[in-house]
Amino acid sequence: MAHIAGLVAAGLHPSPVPYADFVSTTTHKTLRGPRGGLVLCREKYAKDLDRITFPGLQGGPLEHVIAAKAVCLKEAAAPEFREYQKQVVANARALAAGLARLGFRIVTGGTDNHLFLVDMHSRGITGRDAELALERSGMTVNKNAIPFDPLPPMKAGGIRVGSPAVTTRGMREPEMEKIAGWIAEVLTHLGDTAIEQRVRKEVATLAEKFPLYARRLEAANRAEMLHTQRANN
Repeated sequence: MAHIAGLVAAGLHPSPVPYADFVSTTTHKTLRGPRGGLVLCREKYAKDLDRITFPGLQGGPLEHVIAAKAVCLKEAAAPEFREYQKQVVANARALAAGLARLGFRIVTGGTDNHLFLVDMHSRGITGRDAELALERSGMTVNKNAIPFDPLPPMKAGGIRVGSPAVTTRGMREPEMEKIAGWIAEVLTHLGDTAIEQRVRKEVATLAEKFPLYARRLEAANRAEMLHTQRANN
């Protein structure tokens, strides 16, 4: 599942689990846990999977990562997580629509999940150039090949843009409009140092209004409070 695991956990994307004997996924990306992974399987395969994992493939397990995965899965089971994932999709759609209105071609015309590809060929630049310009401007995307791309992967004809990180900070559709405007401005004036420096300051100002760890701590405390209330009832 990798990218879509969080959407699957929230019931916003079809799950492969009922149909597959084995399902693998990362625990980061939309699942919003530590960088790592897990494998789900039918009970009849569990012992064989454990056997080939350890000691065959895995050395010493990392207990801190195991603990972080447990926290991640607990968060994913909370009602708030479904609301978070709904906002992830809403933000991705708003960001894609904003860029489309500003003249950028979204490869799939829009998005139903947490990310989308933007065609850079029509703007006369490479994905690599776009990635670096946006990085200098305080925004992180990555170059990405698009369908029928004549460019090699290290240059690429597009960029991939996603919404989970900014959604975790608490940003919503109005902020997506701002981000779309910044991306469009930087890429329309590629290499303009003055614009990049100004946008970088504006991005930092916006980020300060949505502190990452304060948001996560607030969500965790709220989830713990709800759990305690249910246990007491």
